[in-house]
Amino acid sequence: MAWALRLYALATGLAAPFAPALLATRARRGKEDSARLAERLGRTRLSRPEGTLIWLHGASVGETLSILPLIPALRLAAPDISILVTSGTVTSADLLRRRLPIGVPHQYLPVDTPQAALAFAEHWRPDLAVFVESEIWPNLLLAIRRTGARTALISARLSEGSRRGWGRIAAAASALFSRFDLVMAQDDEMAQALTRLGARDDGRLNLKLIGEPLPVDAAALRLAQAALGTRTLLLAASTHPGEEEQVLNVFRWLKDRPEAPLLVLVPRHPARGAALAALVVAEGFRMGRRSLGQAPSGEIDVYVADTLGELGLWFRLARLALIGGSMVAGVGGHNPLEASRLGCPVVSGTYIENWRGVYSGLVEVGGVRIVEGEAALAGAFADALTDPAALRAEAGRAQVYAAGFDGVIEGVCTRLIRLADAL
Repeated sequence: MAWALRLYALATGLAAPFAPALLATRARRGKEDSARLAERLGRTRLSRPEGTLIWLHGASVGETLSILPLIPALRLAAPDISILVTSGTVTSADLLRRRLPIGVPHQYLPVDTPQAALAFAEHWRPDLAVFVESEIWPNLLLAIRRTGARTALISARLSEGSRRGWGRIAAAASALFSRFDLVMAQDDEMAQALTRLGARDDGRLNLKLIGEPLPVDAAALRLAQAALGTRTLLLAASTHPGEEEQVLNVFRWLKDRPEAPLLVLVPRHPARGAALAALVVAEGFRMGRRSLGQAPSGEIDVYVADTLGELGLWFRLARLALIGGSMVAGVGGHNPLEASRLGCPVVSGTYIENWRGVYSGLVEVGGVRIVEGEAALAGAFADALTDPAALRAEAGRAQVYAAGFDGVIEGVCTRLIRLADAL
């Protein structure tokens, strides 16, 4: 084993006695689930199911959402298998609690000490461990391999910083990445980066381009439609600090138009709801907040939708959706296809490096508007009020483009099931 991995195992082993106190501190800050801290140490009250077990892991909300379409496809292809899903954040766990099918348990990923990793690996003993995107924890990966599990890294993506970091410890990177039995990168550039780190190249897969339309609660949809009436809804979805201020500046010039549009802000992290609501009030808007049970009534200018898992509702209601993470540097954008699958017209800023390939395809078919700055965004929002037919045509082209990714998941699941020796 590379010296860097031995040093990492030694350091994390020495730190293990301090893990419970650190986790308790994080729980007091709302960053851990205090009732489930044992899972973070590799312990659980759940029993391992009999037969073949496939373990799927995604770090946070985006990755876990991309995992969800795999589950019914795996079960359809191999009805006798069991599936375990893990994630690492409280927000993702809350989302999975509501979205996982019955019979598919969720566990928190253990912290990467040798002790916690071994406890998790020896209890669950998965036949196949599937890691999505970039979560590479050395102790856990090595422990899982020692139990005899096959391993897959799919929809793989490493940030530029991660690539540089692994490149500085090339022997350790090769010792880890070469242990994967299946590696499917998101694109050619990522595949080349991973092969330089010692990984194999088994083709391309970006799970975030695949999936069913986001779900919606039918009763919530009826209530929101009744509250809106004929009012036009402009949406800013998955927003981050710095771009909400821009959106509010733009909306200031639109709110008093005869159409009396409603602006709905959906922060990427719902925990920011209180701070965002305070910003809206400070900017002089009449504000409603979903987490407080308030409805998007006619007395409200800006509605803060600070609840988790309801983008499917707002995309169905919006005349136009700004996809957040794209108006400020450092985020890289978010998935526009979630809106496109529901026929919602899309506008985006220019900071979309994580989704550049998808946006290029949407631009090519005329299915998205890319805007730079507040003035251009104001123009797109104004068009939503005056030319909805053009936006519907754009949304239709985008919806066709999004449908072009369907059908990929069945082939991927077949490869995973064969790797788990379940076929």
